[in-house]
Amino acid sequence: MKNIINLIVNENEINQRIDIYIANKERKLSRTKIKNLIINKNLKINNILIEDPSKKILSGDSIILKIPEIKKESIKPFDYNLNIKFEDNDIIVIDKSSGISIHPGAGNYDNTIVNALMNLRGRKYSNIGGELRPGIVHRIDKNTSGLIVVAKNNYAHEELSKQFSKHSITRVYQALIWGKLRPQKGKIETLIKRSSRNRQLMEVGVSKGKRAVTNYKTLEIFENSKVPTFSLVECNLETGRTHQIRVHMSYKLNNIVGDQKYKKKFKKIKYVDENLKNLILNLDRQFLHAMKLGFIHPKSQKYIEFESKLPLELENILKKLRKTVK
Repeated sequence: MKNIINLIVNENEINQRIDIYIANKERKLSRTKIKNLIINKNLKINNILIEDPSKKILSGDSIILKIPEIKKESIKPFDYNLNIKFEDNDIIVIDKSSGISIHPGAGNYDNTIVNALMNLRGRKYSNIGGELRPGIVHRIDKNTSGLIVVAKNNYAHEELSKQFSKHSITRVYQALIWGKLRPQKGKIETLIKRSSRNRQLMEVGVSKGKRAVTNYKTLEIFENSKVPTFSLVECNLETGRTHQIRVHMSYKLNNIVGDQKYKKKFKKIKYVDENLKNLILNLDRQFLHAMKLGFIHPKSQKYIEFESKLPLELENILKKLRKTVK
């Protein structure tokens, strides 16, 4: 495989997406691999850095795509007790705890799910996502718990990626939010883009951003004289944008309990039952859990689905709420 790909766009090749154009020219590279290379700042068009795989090409465009060499020993194994729900020759389904990142990144290269996967003997993973993300098809946030699927080979990775791109994956979350959603059941459809004020945050965009769709329904409402209003909601994702549920709940002014990035202070907190108040204020994560994950198995082509129970720290808050509002 060449380390640098140089291409010039002909007149009859214009108006294609750049990732599709390169995939048609370089058959040994999958489109998913090309998209990841572009997102990870390896593409220049006319000597300008491009990070958008959907950018359309023009006649005469000079394209340079770098393919970094994989550093085989760049990831240190991490002795961590992974909760494996399912494993075969193609995939691993993991029930992730809160507090651990999916893959190495700035400030944390050693204590992630990927490092823990490297600690499992006898396993190999897809390399489509690059050297720091072997097997990683999708992510959930560090302080969110729940189900993820990991690809053990490139074929499985490609097949799963197609399902994510088509938004045919079943992804259901539970969240505890402040207040009541109005209406109590519905669809939130917006654009989501990186925040102009804080690059670590996302926000709803008016004219810029990626389409984001969250279907939601209210499962329970908690309120009385000792409890400010909380709602337990179920969110079914059509798309999977960064921080999507957190951004959408914040957009509705119903922030997720415990979310330190998209947080909102409520004056009524002083009236809360003291034990409940301590449970909420001492929660070191957001009350967001990926409870259901379903997809077509890459090899068998049969639909499989997995469920995960709420972690104890979240279940304890619900038990206290139910007891307090009786």
